[in-house]
Amino acid sequence: MPHEMLAPLMFGVLVIFLLLGYPVAFSLAANGIFFGLLGIEMGLLKPELLQALPERVFGIMRNDTLLAIPFFTFMGLILERSGMAEDLLVTIGQLFGAIRGGIAYAVVFVGALLAATTGVVAASVISMGLISLPIMLRYGYSPRLAAGVIAASGTLAQIIPPSLVLIVLADQLGKSVGDMYRGALVPGLTLAACYMAYVLLVSLFKPQAVPALPPHARTLRGSALAARVAGTLVPPLVLIGLVLGTIFMGVATPTEGGAMGATGALGLALAKRRLNFTLLKQAMDSTTKLTSFVIFILVGSTVFALTFRAVDGDLWVENLLATLPGGAMGFLIVVNMLIFVLAFFLDFFEIAFILIPLLAPVAAKLGIDLVWFGVMLGVNMQTSFLHPPFGFSLFYLRSVAPREVRTVDIYWGAVPFVIIQLIMVALIIAFPQMVLHYKAEETRSDPAAIEMQIPVPDAPAPPEGLQREGTGPASGGDAATEIERALLRPR
Repeated sequence: MPHEMLAPLMFGVLVIFLLLGYPVAFSLAANGIFFGLLGIEMGLLKPELLQALPERVFGIMRNDTLLAIPFFTFMGLILERSGMAEDLLVTIGQLFGAIRGGIAYAVVFVGALLAATTGVVAASVISMGLISLPIMLRYGYSPRLAAGVIAASGTLAQIIPPSLVLIVLADQLGKSVGDMYRGALVPGLTLAACYMAYVLLVSLFKPQAVPALPPHARTLRGSALAARVAGTLVPPLVLIGLVLGTIFMGVATPTEGGAMGATGALGLALAKRRLNFTLLKQAMDSTTKLTSFVIFILVGSTVFALTFRAVDGDLWVENLLATLPGGAMGFLIVVNMLIFVLAFFLDFFEIAFILIPLLAPVAAKLGIDLVWFGVMLGVNMQTSFLHPPFGFSLFYLRSVAPREVRTVDIYWGAVPFVIIQLIMVALIIAFPQMVLHYKAEETRSDPAAIEMQIPVPDAPAPPEGLQREGTGPASGGDAATEIERALLRPR
C-alpha cells in the first residue's frame, strides 16, 4: 500500500466507526493504534513511533488549562442545584411579565446570565424547562416557541464565557483561554440579543403566540419587586465579576478563575442555606463524569493524531483545504458547511478534538487569526445542541417537558434558532472586529511594546551588516522554534 493512501484510509475508517455508533474515545484510540501497527508492519513507519505515546498522554495530564473544566462545571452545578436558576426565572418573569413575550425574554435573559455563571448547557436547559415551560404553556404560549426559546437559551452557555467549549478550543488551537473569552463575549451577547429580537418579531406579527401574564399572575409589584430583583441579581453578578473580571484583567488564569468561581458558588449556596452533603455529592459525581468524558476523548484523539501525523495526514488535509477556490473565504465557507453537517452526528467535544487540530494549521497558513477562527467555529458548533434529531438540548428538554408538548414541537421550535445561529456565523465573518477587539486591548497593555533606550557613552556603533543580521534573542527564539518543530515532527 502506498504511504500516501494511509491518511485518507485512516480518516475514512474513523468515519465508519463513528457512524456505526462506537464510543468516540475508543474509536479514535483503536484506529490510531491499528494503523500505527499496520504502518510499522509494512515498513512505512518506525517502531519508535509508538514510544512517544506515553509522554503525550502524560502531557495531557500535566495540562493546567484543562483544570478549568472541572472547576467551571462544579461551579455551575452547585449554582443550579442550589436554586439560583429558579430564583432568577421567577424574579425576571415577574419583571417582564406585563409585556407580550415577557416570559420568553426572561428565559433568554436568565439563559445568558446562567451561561456567564455556569457554562453548562444541561443545567441551564433542564432548569428552565422544569420551571418556565409549564408556566408558558399555562398562559397560552405556543409550544413550539416555548420549547425553542428554552433549548436555544440553554446553548448560550457554549459561547458566553466561561464556556467549556472555548476552553477546549483554546487548548486545541494553542491560544490563550483569556483571549478566547474576550473575543467571544461580544458575539455571545449579540446572539442573546438576536434571540430577543426574534421573540419581539413574533410578538408583533403573531401576538397570540406570546401573551403577557394576566394581572393575577403578577404577584410582585413596586418596591417588593425591586427588592426581589436586587436580592436575586446581585450575587450572580458579583460572582461573574469575580471570575471573568479577574481573567480579563490578567489577574488570574482561567484555572484560577474557575477555582475562585467554585469557591464563590459554595459560598452562595451556603448563604442560601441550601448547601448539604447530597447536593455536594451530586455535583461532584456529575463533574467527575463530564471531566472523565472529556479526558478520555482527548487521550483517544491524541493516539489518533500521533499516527495520523506520522503518515502525513496533516499535510493531506492541508493540501486538500488550502487549494480550495476562493482562498481564505472559500476555506471558511467549506469549513463551516463541514462543521454544520458533522454537528448532526457528533457533539462539540468530538468535533473539537478530531477536526480542529487538522483545520488550525490551514487557517494559520491562510493568515486567519486563530482566536477569531475559534470563536466562529464555536458559534457554528453551538448548533450541534439544536440540530434535530440528535441535539442534546432537545433531549434534555424532552426529558423534562410535559406530555402535551410533542417531540415534533420541540424539533420545529428549534429550527428558527438554528437559523439565527447561522446568521451569527455570517455576521462574525462580515464584521471580524466583533471578535478581534481583543487585539486592541492586548496592544494597549502588551509589555513587549514598551521600548527602553539606555544611552551608552563612547560606545562604538556596531557594523552595519550586523544590524541587519537579526542576531538578537527574538531571532534566536524563532530559530529554536523551527528546530523544535522539525525535531518533534514524526516521519
